Amino acid sequence: MPAEDDPDDSVDNLLDVAVAALGGARRDGQHAMAVAVAETLDAGTHLLVQAGTGTGKSLGYLVPAARHAVLADERVVVSTATLALQRQVVTRDLPLVADALAPHLPRRPEIALLKGWHNYLCLHKVEGGYPDDEPGTLFDLGERDAGDHPRPDAGPRDGGESLGAQVVRLREWADETATGDRDDLVPGVSDRAWRQVSVTALECLGQRCPKLDECFPDRARGRAREADVVVTNHAMLGIAASGSPNVLPEHQVLVVDEAHELTDRVTAQATSELSLATIEHAARLARRHGGVPTTDLDAAGQALAAVLVELPEGRFPAGLPEPARLAVAAVRDATRTLMSVVKPEPGAKADAGMAGTKMAQATLLALFEVAERMAADPEDNRYTVLWCARGEDRRGGSLTRLHAAPLAVGGLIRGQLLAGRSTVLTSATLELGGSFDPLARAVGLEARADAEPVGPERLVGGEAAAAEREAGSPGSAGATARQEPSAREPDGSALASGRLPWRGLDVGSPFDYGKQGILYLARRLPPPGREPATDAQLDEIAALVEAAGGRTLGLFSSRRAAITAAAAMRERLDVPVLLQGDDQLPTLVQQFAADERTCLFGTLSLWQGVDVPGPACRLVVIDRIPFPRPDDPVRSARSDAVARAGGNGFMAVSATHAALLLAQGAGRLIRSGTDRGVVAVLDPRLATARYGEFLVRSLPPFWQTTDRGVAEQALRRLAADG
Repeated sequence: MPAEDDPDDSVDNLLDVAVAALGGARRDGQHAMAVAVAETLDAGTHLLVQAGTGTGKSLGYLVPAARHAVLADERVVVSTATLALQRQVVTRDLPLVADALAPHLPRRPEIALLKGWHNYLCLHKVEGGYPDDEPGTLFDLGERDAGDHPRPDAGPRDGGESLGAQVVRLREWADETATGDRDDLVPGVSDRAWRQVSVTALECLGQRCPKLDECFPDRARGRAREADVVVTNHAMLGIAASGSPNVLPEHQVLVVDEAHELTDRVTAQATSELSLATIEHAARLARRHGGVPTTDLDAAGQALAAVLVELPEGRFPAGLPEPARLAVAAVRDATRTLMSVVKPEPGAKADAGMAGTKMAQATLLALFEVAERMAADPEDNRYTVLWCARGEDRRGGSLTRLHAAPLAVGGLIRGQLLAGRSTVLTSATLELGGSFDPLARAVGLEARADAEPVGPERLVGGEAAAAEREAGSPGSAGATARQEPSAREPDGSALASGRLPWRGLDVGSPFDYGKQGILYLARRLPPPGREPATDAQLDEIAALVEAAGGRTLGLFSSRRAAITAAAAMRERLDVPVLLQGDDQLPTLVQQFAADERTCLFGTLSLWQGVDVPGPACRLVVIDRIPFPRPDDPVRSARSDAVARAGGNGFMAVSATHAALLLAQGAGRLIRSGTDRGVVAVLDPRLATARYGEFLVRSLPPFWQTTDRGVAEQALRRLAADG
């Protein structure tokens, strides 16, 4: 345990040292956070800490984490939600902390970066050790990209650089790079180009690879096993939570930054899909690299395709219809048979033939696991959300997919990530409706002391009760679910007996939101309808943007709404209006920040990912309360589960989701101590509906008004001063 009698290595002193090295000033909230994190790690408990914008939460957890790792000799894993934050922590914040703390600790903390296997270049593949990939691969296996939302770089990013030119540049880079990390390649390349030089963990030859001693992902894992602090991402946590704990090194402490995104990332990682395209791809690899006929799998795929044509879109609350379940079962059985014969010959040489066999094996295994999951009996699948969706494939043709996702992931997070170690979950947005309970329930921290040990499965109303806990019922907003003990969580994971002790702490923000910002609630507007934007909303946007002189970030609930509003403002106003999708998002944000008259309109990526301090952003417009779509299969299933337990499914799921996004969106306005401006919500329900108070309590404590004239006057004054 860390020594408590040495003031030199106290967390207070070490934080002062690190902040001074960064050239910063003391912030009380940051110190309160660091002390709370240190106490949590020493006690081996769990902490939810909300640190508002400007607190400096990265140092608030990195300093006590690095201190604890060295003094207690316990490895710490730090997980971030985005590639940008991961890079900031690894390249700037954590090295600074390690250097600053080194003279005050027995040794300098060792740090390492760890991503999914596919994010590293494979030298064996670069040198021709794998067969050429099939163009237009539709079935991505194994680990997903490193902790960010799906990569926006599906096409060439370097001025229209061709695929061939990108691959040539990658091969040249292979001779220069010391890490093989995709994010160290500048400029980057498209996903299609990157697939030519990388493999998934399942496709890797492992100990048989002739390049094992030089393997970039293996080296990264070796460094992680020796480091004191390992920085990874939520996608890796999702893999670990889904049943592959060995993707992370052994660790006693977990710190989750941007923890409000954890459940969605784990849900996404645990969601699988099945289509004719995935089946045909697996069959092609089995024939090409396994040298076996795939008659049964081909027939099963065609039979499933015929069934899919007749299936309605949407969720199947009672499980897959029996014809579809039987068709999926036939795919499962045919795949199992192929798996038994597609194997490398004993003593085979580690050449392209063996690599091809490995690729076929990996694809068949992934297909089998998906089909087995979907083909389970309805009783065994009662905690799985199943649905059918139609869309386009990469060639513009029609594609029907079956999807499966866990009803809840709190049990997975609790059992695989939190239990048995000390954890800190932090974000600028953790309290919803003034309470930490919704997020605590969502990650499985609300375990009951009366839970039975795992044994013969006994579920007495536990499905709905646990689902409500994990969905995050906001206390008094809805009825409380029944609390009967159950042996398993609704995602099927074991529910450990006993309670995980935790506490919530809000260390506030150095910003004075009441003086720096106004929350304008457009109470007099008509409620939004099915149209992307009403005439009244467009009039409101035009008046506010004109008063602000541009300087507007428009956050819209749909792509159609953003397009409609952008077109209307371009026609009505003499200010530049950028629209998400016109260019790469970083380029648009850079243009928005560079010209104070410019407006930027967009959807979800802008709600959480934009950091533009200064006069370029004086007005944030939110078109409507961002409730999830009524046809969202996972959230509607969770809402139904809460309702079956006697709770308020709307408040537990839809309102909680909306509160989180609203808080994130409103948080785009004040990014520094000198920022001023207005957040305008053009949905009158925020002021008139019963749930409006819960949503407003989730926002920063701005000064409020329902008078548009007050908001316009404030914006004009700021424009004149700007």
